[in-house]
Amino acid sequence: MSNLKFEEFIEQTLGFKPNDITSFKRAFTHGSTGEDDYQRLEFLGDRILGLIIAHHIYDRFSKETEGKLSQRLNLLVSGKTCAKVARTIGLPPYIVLGKQARDDGARDSDNVLGDIMESLIGALYIDQGLDSTRAFVEKHWADLIGNEKNIAKHPKSDLQEWCASNNRKMPIYELVEKSGPAHATLFTISVTVKGFESITAQANSKQAAQTAAAAKFLEQNI
Repeated sequence: MSNLKFEEFIEQTLGFKPNDITSFKRAFTHGSTGEDDYQRLEFLGDRILGLIIAHHIYDRFSKETEGKLSQRLNLLVSGKTCAKVARTIGLPPYIVLGKQARDDGARDSDNVLGDIMESLIGALYIDQGLDSTRAFVEKHWADLIGNEKNIAKHPKSDLQEWCASNNRKMPIYELVEKSGPAHATLFTISVTVKGFESITAQANSKQAAQTAAAAKFLEQNI
């Protein structure tokens, strides 16, 4: 556990003292606590991150096609990449979790860490605006942009690329079942590619279940 208090950690991470710490506290609060959690900030941060990265690579890689830029973008804003940045920054000790989520290992979950990273970006955008948020993202993604080969490819991107290169329609993801208690909900997702049997997988978020289904499809069919 870090010796820094939360407020000190945020100030050190941002490089300045935020105007209002409230949004940042919410950005680190998991739904398992029963308190106001990070989900709305994650929604905002996901879009802000995508905008900043898309603009950056559009300018930096001016000769690349839309398809190549999309591949870069998908890798750079993936939950796995966000989780990697979150660990580099030192976010895990500051995540506020309910007991069950702690017991389930949520503090080291790529899904949770990716969500918290996006929530932090959302909170920063609310507190400081786009320019400061862009500077923050470009700083912490600097070693990754242009080195996407060092980022493990996302199974959903791999499957989409495979479909495109083999003249097949894009994969279709469907929610089969949602089960379990609120703090440990399980999503069962199917992925279907025309001409192949549907593949199902289960995880604790829709995104993770889709990723698992895509990975399973690739493993079994490609």
